[in-house]
Amino acid sequence: MILAEDLRLSILQAAIEGKLTRQSFKDTPVEITLAELKDIKNSLVKNKKIKNIIPKTDDSVPFSIPDSWTWVKLCDVGELSRGKSKHRPRNDESLFIDGTVPMIQTGDVAAANKYITKFNTCYNEKGLAQSRLWKQGTLCITIAANIGDVAILTFDACFPDSVLGFLPFSEQISTEYLYYMLLAYKHRMNSKASKVAQSNLSLDKINSMLFPFPPIEEQQRIAERLNGLLFKVDEYERIEQQLTILKNKFPSDMRNAILQAAMQGKLTQQLETDTSVTSAYTEIIMERQNLINNKIIKNERISAVDEPPFDIPNSWQFIRMGETIKLLSGQDFASDKYSDIEITNAIPYLTGASNIENGTIIINRWTNQAKAIAHKNDLLITCKGTVGAMAFLPIQEAHIARQIMAINTLGTTNIFYIKYCIENFILSIKAKSKSEIPGIDRSVLLNLVIPLPPIEEQQRIVKRLDILLPLCDSLNHG
Repeated sequence: MILAEDLRLSILQAAIEGKLTRQSFKDTPVEITLAELKDIKNSLVKNKKIKNIIPKTDDSVPFSIPDSWTWVKLCDVGELSRGKSKHRPRNDESLFIDGTVPMIQTGDVAAANKYITKFNTCYNEKGLAQSRLWKQGTLCITIAANIGDVAILTFDACFPDSVLGFLPFSEQISTEYLYYMLLAYKHRMNSKASKVAQSNLSLDKINSMLFPFPPIEEQQRIAERLNGLLFKVDEYERIEQQLTILKNKFPSDMRNAILQAAMQGKLTQQLETDTSVTSAYTEIIMERQNLINNKIIKNERISAVDEPPFDIPNSWQFIRMGETIKLLSGQDFASDKYSDIEITNAIPYLTGASNIENGTIIINRWTNQAKAIAHKNDLLITCKGTVGAMAFLPIQEAHIARQIMAINTLGTTNIFYIKYCIENFILSIKAKSKSEIPGIDRSVLLNLVIPLPPIEEQQRIVKRLDILLPLCDSLNHG
């Protein structure tokens, strides 16, 4: 894909090389125009309106231009001045202006779309000399930090010293052409900037640069041609930005769509030979009640499912996740009850999201006073701070802190299917996080409404998702 900015720069460069327009022998010769501009400049210098700047001539011709064009320096065709800081000048008060005066900052130039039509800062104090105002039509060029941003001023204003102002000697010169020409020179201006603490382009360096100068009539043709072409590039850029957003969102959107489709039975085929989900659910409830009776788990309040959240196959049913899982909450230890160095007769101590990275477990603490013990193949999920990071425990056992809960299943329920259920509903789970530090309590997971397919279809769903979801994830790196 051709990036819009690359296309824009290519078009600008072609324009200032005379490749977008046809040269005409009827155009005013540039020699005549330059002679007129020289007379205007000499008059301004003589009347002390501007300084007679004689720049260095060490810049080489950067590219070829048509024979009817010529190379100029900015001081040959207009006044180039630097903005000034807001100190109070010590001279005749009659030169001062009272009242509010627009102050244009470098950010205003960068944010402008060709023309500066608004400002965010005013200079309110008495003490601003008339000579410090830049006139409407001045080309504003940033020369510090972000060098080479250009915009055309549409009202009189004053500027900080990090901006240059360029005003042509004659209104016949196309300000729009000069704007596009300076835009095309942004990279060259950056290459000439000093690289100290902050990039800065001096007035002397920009005065020494050579710029292509076509006949006045061709300047206007170039400006008109670029107005049309760059409008289309801007449209292309908007489309490109939208495509980039879609591209960046596509993997996660596709992943979410696949998970939701799986939860609705749209990824797998329902088979009459599958085990009845009703009988499987009855066995799960009996097992749970047996664990409660034997005080292995608590009889926690789990609500009935009121309304189905979406359609599922007739062979499935909705349940609360707490009906088919055992949920272990973690317990924090004081620092004297664990060690950062592995010790004898100790088991790993997992404290939170820092121990779960890309679905794997990182072990960096141990304890020999374990109480909240998760066992091998339990599904661990973070429930404080970073909510929803998950991994299966690959070792025999580990103590978990309050930031983690451990999940195991009852009956024949597939633990990998439960993991995918949680992934699918993770946004609604996070929405129920409490306090300034995100966190979910046990009841959120226990009362999560999930679809329960027959065990055989749970296995088919897991197998299908194991193939499809990594493909979605790979799009993030494509």
